[in-house]
Amino acid sequence: MAEDPYKILGVARDATPEQIRAAYRKLAKKHHPDLNPGDKKSEELFKAAASANDLLSDPEKRARFDRGELDAAGNERAPQGAWHPQGGAGGFSSGAGFEDIFSNIFEQRTRGPARGQDDRYALQAAFLEAVNGGAKRITLPDGQSLDVKIPPGTKEGDVLRLRGRGQPGRNGGPQGDALIEVHVAPHKLFRREERNIFIELPISLKEAVLGAKVTVPTPTGDVVMTVKPHTENGIEMRLRGKGVPAHGNHHAGDLHVKLTVVIGPVDEALEAFLRDWAQAEFNPRAALG
Repeated sequence: MAEDPYKILGVARDATPEQIRAAYRKLAKKHHPDLNPGDKKSEELFKAAASANDLLSDPEKRARFDRGELDAAGNERAPQGAWHPQGGAGGFSSGAGFEDIFSNIFEQRTRGPARGQDDRYALQAAFLEAVNGGAKRITLPDGQSLDVKIPPGTKEGDVLRLRGRGQPGRNGGPQGDALIEVHVAPHKLFRREERNIFIELPISLKEAVLGAKVTVPTPTGDVVMTVKPHTENGIEMRLRGKGVPAHGNHHAGDLHVKLTVVIGPVDEALEAFLRDWAQAEFNPRAALG
């Protein structure tokens, strides 16, 4: 008998959808087969969490489970009053006709088509795969594989749906779907907020003072940006349309470039120049006093 889905996820019976989703994500990350290769116990715990989440994340299924109409595995329960050989409370009396008895059994056992359950999986995507879109193949616990198309602009926690790749339906019902939750790895240069990308770009003292053309990495490749003369350290510049690419109804985001002045090696000539500089008495901290 399947364990209570609330106990599997470790949530109260009045848990909110957000609490259920958070509990499932925590368990899915901990027990995912890709992170525990060959660990049968983790594989079973992952499957149990996915099944529990499938039941409790569906408002209709959850309500029917709470009313006792579905069991912990999401299967129909026999309605109360079902016939049993000894009769008794809730059963049919011994005087019930055979026609009524077999009609009742047939009605209980013969149900219409029912859609199969959804299967849930987790997928790790590189930062640029999620931003620009891409394709991944994931290996299922049974050794089969699924080819997953990652749309441009996919975010951490997004769930991709592969229709008809879940559990078989019952009595000719349609097959369930495969639901794939995407987890995005961090990038060494880029940071994302909504559809905008942020990067810190080091520039030399010479480039900051005299201005220059500098190469800037973007999610779709390098571009050249103009740094104006007398640029202050920490200035942020924006490259329009160079963030998350446009996709569907979403417009392209921007790339925000924060300039960081790096002094680099200092030779004797530069030291001598700074000592003799006519405006060396300028104190940038004077405004703080």
